[in-house]
Amino acid sequence: MSKVEEFEELRPLLFSIAYRILGSVSEAEDAVQETWLRFDGSATRPTSTKAFLSAAVTRISIDVLRSARVRREEYVGPWFPEPLLSDPYQDPARSVELADSVSMAALLLLERLSPLERAVFLLREVFAFGFDEIAEAVGRSEPACRQLLVRARRHMEDGRPRFAADRRERQELATRFFDALKDGDVGGLRNLLAADVQFVGDGGGKAPQLSKAVMGARNVARLLGTVFPWLIRIDVTIESREVNGQPGAIFRDRDGKVLQTMVLEVLDGRIQTIRAVTNPDKLGHLGPVADAWAVHHQLKQVRRQPG
Repeated sequence: MSKVEEFEELRPLLFSIAYRILGSVSEAEDAVQETWLRFDGSATRPTSTKAFLSAAVTRISIDVLRSARVRREEYVGPWFPEPLLSDPYQDPARSVELADSVSMAALLLLERLSPLERAVFLLREVFAFGFDEIAEAVGRSEPACRQLLVRARRHMEDGRPRFAADRRERQELATRFFDALKDGDVGGLRNLLAADVQFVGDGGGKAPQLSKAVMGARNVARLLGTVFPWLIRIDVTIESREVNGQPGAIFRDRDGKVLQTMVLEVLDGRIQTIRAVTNPDKLGHLGPVADAWAVHHQLKQVRRQPG
C-alpha cells in the first residue's frame, strides 16, 4: 500500500481518537491533517503505521487540548462539545465502548480529566491499545500510564449515571418528545421528563441562549411547550437525528440552514438532560448555518401579532 492508502485506511480511527480527546470536530480534523503532514514528511516507514499515526494524532491532540482549556475558562456560558452526527470509526468488538464514549455526557465527564489522563483512558478503555503503545503515544512509562488510567477510571466512575436506557427505549421516548414539542403539548412533555430534568444551552455568547439552566419538569415543559410552536410558525423545522450516539435533532430555519442541535439524555425511563448547541462556530460542519439572531427577531415579531 502507498502512504496515502495506508493513511486513508486509518483516517476514521485517527479522527475518532482526536474528537474524543478534543470534543471538537474542526480541531479533530486539523489534528488528523497535521498527522498526515508528519507521516508524509517522515523519511522512513514505521514498523507499525497504526501505532505511529495513533501516537502522532494523540500527541497533537493533547497539545491542542492544553491550549483549548485556557480558552474554555473564558467561554461565555456552558461549554458543550461540537455535535457529531456519526462516528466514522466502527469496530464491532468495541461497539459499546465507542458509542458510550462519544455521548455528550461522557465527553463532558472527560473534561474532569487532565489531558494525559484523558488520552490514556480513551486509548485503553475505548480503543483497547496496549500499554506499550499508550506509553509511546503520551511519552510516559508504562507504570506511569497504568497510574494515569487508575485515576481516570476513578473520576469517570464517580460521575457516570447508574441507569441507561436501551437504544429502542431512547428512540421511542425521543419520538414522543419531539411530537409533543411540535404540538406545544406541555402536559405530554412533562410526562416524559424526569422530575429534576435540566435544559441547558450552549450559545457561546454568539447566539441567543438561556441565561442559566432551566431546572425541573414543570419549568422545562412550560418553556419548551410555549416557545417551540412559535418557531414552527416561522417555518423552523425539526429533523430527528442521532447526535453523539444519542437521540436528538437538528433545527433548521426556513431556508434549511442549521439553527441548532438538541440531544436528549435518557435515564431510568425519563429524559434527564436536554442539551442545545446554538453557537454557530460549532455548527458549520453540519452545513450552512442560520442567523440565529434574525430567527430570534422573527420569533419576537410573530409573538407580538394579535391573535
